[in-house]
Amino acid sequence: MRRRVLTLALVLIAAGLLAALGWRRQTPASFDGQTLRWGGDSSGGAPYLIDRGPGRSIAGFEAELADHLAQKLGISSRFVQKYWDMLPQDLARGDIDMILNGYEWTPQRERAMASTIPYYVYRLQLLVAATSPIRNWADLHRTRSGKRLKVGVLSDSAAHRYVEKAYRNDVEIVALSEEGSTGVMRMVREGKLDATVQDLPTALYYVEQKHGYEDLRMIGEPIEPGYYVIFVRPNDTELRQRLNEALRTALRDGSLRRIYDKYGLWNKDQEELAALAENWAPESGLGPGLLEYAWLLTQAAGVTVLLACLAMPLAMLLGLLVAVGRLYGPRWLDWTLTAYVELLRGTPVLMQLFVIYYLLAGYVDINAFWAGVLGLAINYSAYEAENYRAGLLAIPPGQMEAALSLGMSKATALRRIIVPQAVRLVIPPVTNDFIALFKDTSVCSVIAVVELTSRYRTLMVNDPHYRLQLGLMTALLYLLMSYPLSLLARRLERRRA
Repeated sequence: MRRRVLTLALVLIAAGLLAALGWRRQTPASFDGQTLRWGGDSSGGAPYLIDRGPGRSIAGFEAELADHLAQKLGISSRFVQKYWDMLPQDLARGDIDMILNGYEWTPQRERAMASTIPYYVYRLQLLVAATSPIRNWADLHRTRSGKRLKVGVLSDSAAHRYVEKAYRNDVEIVALSEEGSTGVMRMVREGKLDATVQDLPTALYYVEQKHGYEDLRMIGEPIEPGYYVIFVRPNDTELRQRLNEALRTALRDGSLRRIYDKYGLWNKDQEELAALAENWAPESGLGPGLLEYAWLLTQAAGVTVLLACLAMPLAMLLGLLVAVGRLYGPRWLDWTLTAYVELLRGTPVLMQLFVIYYLLAGYVDINAFWAGVLGLAINYSAYEAENYRAGLLAIPPGQMEAALSLGMSKATALRRIIVPQAVRLVIPPVTNDFIALFKDTSVCSVIAVVELTSRYRTLMVNDPHYRLQLGLMTALLYLLMSYPLSLLARRLERRRA
């Protein structure tokens, strides 16, 4: 019966989401012809977009390009700040009219969005610290002191895809999103990463033009050429045609080159743009299918299970020790542990992960996975401490008095009489926390742990055509991970009763 109810619930959820999607498709958003709303993420850094502070307009070569295109279209432009990896979803929602923020053309993206002609030809550049022994791309295949090199990339970028394809078995890939290009380069400078692969415009601006990272070195030839394009909604065909014509005009009259020269970005690769403008006819590729994506999500779910199953027992042990220390330890220990609990409950788990992964990295060599385990365990230990404290307080004081009168020491009474009863009492809240921990593992994606939510976001950015199906798969996997715990908790409660 329970299985039938669960199946029916899943069918109803899927039907509701499909119905909602169908309604959206019947009334698609479209360009209003008045204001060109272009989406980007200024936290990605220069030279693409440069945030000049409150009250000042956004700068950067893409900002100037957007203003130029809007002027050619005879309308005003408005920058809309969004998260980089969510731009395709914002475009589909109608929050923006076009994506202009270093979005690489791929066949999979062409399935869900419509691209303009390329406005920039980019390549990938390898960056290392000035004292690094790495001299070329081939050195990434070699280990250093018996350890794999750590190579930082921006999550879901062309550099991320290339390093995964070419060096997956040779280097430890650290894919970051919150830090931006400058954050990743800073980690190379500080020795936390051995190298980083960045798009050539970033390397040219920060390293070659000495905008704060001249102590890094560009090594090896730029490789893997690709194209930045503007993406619009598939139904905005007129907007796409007008943007293409404005880009062709900017190429012919030199306006595009003047913008790029201002930021030192024009090179011989950009001479291909004129030919591309006349012959650009991209086709959406088939790419990986849903079965392959399902397997990738399942593998990532395995990482989620491992994170949760390693972190929760440690959190339970720490929480129990904290609770016992607060109730049965000396006064100074109670004060110290109370501060520990309040500090952890009063600060975000995300900040705690940053402290463990970035600040401790200077003293302890800890990789992202174990930093995630430690961060989750420490954070949840505060909540488990409160659960166990409530359970211990629920045991009548006479239990301890009786144990002591029988000649037991306080430690023996706790171990054999008090704690076992308290543990049984707190099974429901501890199980609820365990279920919540499965979902909270998603925060580990900010320190480059590829768990289920991280993999879902990557697949959604790279192939937005399947965003609904991928979302349903991810939700189902989370449900399959957490529901057995609910059944186990009910069984344990029945046995306790």
